[in-house]
Amino acid sequence: MASVRDVDKVKDNRTKTAITWIGHSTFLIQMSGINIVTDPVWATRMGFQKRLTKPGDELSEMPEIDIVLISHGHFDHLDFASIKRLKGNPTYYVPVGLKQKFIRKGHQKVNEANWWDNFECQGVKISFVPAQHWTRRMLWDTNTSHWGGWMVEGEKDQSIYFAGDTAYFDGFKQIGEKFNVKVALMPIGAYEPEWFMKLSHTNPEDAIKGFFDLRADTFIPMHYGTFRLADDTGPEALRKLFEEWERLNLEQKKWNR
Repeated sequence: MASVRDVDKVKDNRTKTAITWIGHSTFLIQMSGINIVTDPVWATRMGFQKRLTKPGDELSEMPEIDIVLISHGHFDHLDFASIKRLKGNPTYYVPVGLKQKFIRKGHQKVNEANWWDNFECQGVKISFVPAQHWTRRMLWDTNTSHWGGWMVEGEKDQSIYFAGDTAYFDGFKQIGEKFNVKVALMPIGAYEPEWFMKLSHTNPEDAIKGFFDLRADTFIPMHYGTFRLADDTGPEALRKLFEEWERLNLEQKKWNR
């Protein structure tokens, strides 16, 4: 596995399809000439826990953002302090129940989505797809907003599935039947203890099962190593992923961060 960091090349890119992992569930997706950010979190802390790894790109190094995709309202996926510092004037796509929160924060270009809703934006098709999870930001707002993943489809049969935060569930098969998934951004961390976490988080082995269900071509892991959210660690999650990948005799490719 290789890791390459070329800030200027990423910042200036408006022609090539590229995926840059910032950390946790935050990605910069560049497709069809537009810049998309998923679940923007550059926070240095999450509750009492310090961020364990630096962002792949700092906020100051990011290009202007056209679209922001939010999977759900948990703080490790939705950080308004980070959003406030994004460059550009992005359009926000959020689960049902979050729009008013964004408007109160001063963001007016906000679209809410239920599962299977889709939108066209600057030549890219965006679809909100199911996930098995839950959400809460305060003691009194449990599941008052929705959760899910996003499919991003561009020109020339390009398609990227961003799972957001989810347990393993039959929805992976549904998504794989409805979409021609090329790249799957799959969560692999925060799964221990499994008796408790398996209802809302995917362990590395089940992430691979979900990848098969999606019938995707390329697997990119996420949701590990940035914050300590459960008993497992980032190195452990990645090790288990590689062990299962090798056990199944799957091809490994180098990738650029």
